[in-house]
Amino acid sequence: MMYKNFPMVPRVVFGRGSFDQLDQILAEKRSSPKSPMVFLVDDVFSTNDAFIKRIPKRDRDHIIFINADNEPKTIQVDSLRETIFSRTAEVPEGIIGIGGGTVMDLAKAVSIMLTNPGSSADYQGWDLVKYPAVYHVGIPTISGTGAEVSRTTVLTGPKKKLGINSDYTPFDQVVLDPELTKGVDTKQWFYTGMDCYIHCIESLNGTYLNAFSKSYGEKALDLCRDVFTHKSVVDDESQDQLMMASWHGGMSIAYSQVGVAHAMSYGLSYLLGTRHGVGNCIVFDHLEEFYPEGVAEFKEMVKKHNITIPQGVCSNLSDEDFDTMIEVAMGLGPLWENAVGVDWRKTVTPEKLRGLYEKM
Repeated sequence: MMYKNFPMVPRVVFGRGSFDQLDQILAEKRSSPKSPMVFLVDDVFSTNDAFIKRIPKRDRDHIIFINADNEPKTIQVDSLRETIFSRTAEVPEGIIGIGGGTVMDLAKAVSIMLTNPGSSADYQGWDLVKYPAVYHVGIPTISGTGAEVSRTTVLTGPKKKLGINSDYTPFDQVVLDPELTKGVDTKQWFYTGMDCYIHCIESLNGTYLNAFSKSYGEKALDLCRDVFTHKSVVDDESQDQLMMASWHGGMSIAYSQVGVAHAMSYGLSYLLGTRHGVGNCIVFDHLEEFYPEGVAEFKEMVKKHNITIPQGVCSNLSDEDFDTMIEVAMGLGPLWENAVGVDWRKTVTPEKLRGLYEKM
């Protein structure tokens, strides 16, 4: 039997205030003092002068602010590549992503597309990338997606929503500074944290489950429960815990997969532009058939933190719209196989998915 030989993030620094070590970290990767690097930064920080001053930008470096209101798209990746080339006139030595899951995915995708020809849409799938990416660093400012550690970068393309899943996708360096998550909107904190909780439930209840994924998934789930079930306020400890839950949750699916909620939320995102964390919550709220204990616990967390899950998002869709979402969702075979088994198509039919979407 051949086992998967997955790459992992080779270097990581964790700690409150560790962001201030970034200049030292990047200096080791600059071939000369004039080597350009590009910082992709969530534009929520664009008016935060104090934070911008902490970014170790050198003379030929560039900061590009990223609007993260929408899910990352292949056309956005391709446009960023052209913008970077126009500014640097050469392949930069590094891409540093500072932000949430959207910025993490864009940073990974852009670093790949700086060294690979064509459109990023050409690489949506498994192991399609031909050449190594440029050096890339992930610095999450919100916790839950696991994008900082995962082997994929999820993008919405012209025909599908699917990740660039390759050995060249993971970051070369990650900086985990829980202080950067301070001030995150409560709803966003919850929805993104639930992304971690949900993909742990999917991994731990999946047919792909093994000791590797179980060990990470169980720890991530314990941390999520401590944050969202046992606490009522977001304090320093819970910031630290959720950041590590995100890390462990991302590791848990390195050797397994996510499941029904993620597959169906891809359909919502592709058609309606629903943000990933919100979409997972909308779907998971109706998945008692697949994850009864997890959904019951999820509903208690929603109640405890006074979160209102959007309802009726599919109420005015046409037959064509439903068909589009169903096609996107059913195109994610590994997710369904993990959730239901190799014969998943016998039970997961278009009609069944239509019925579930209609409840949302």
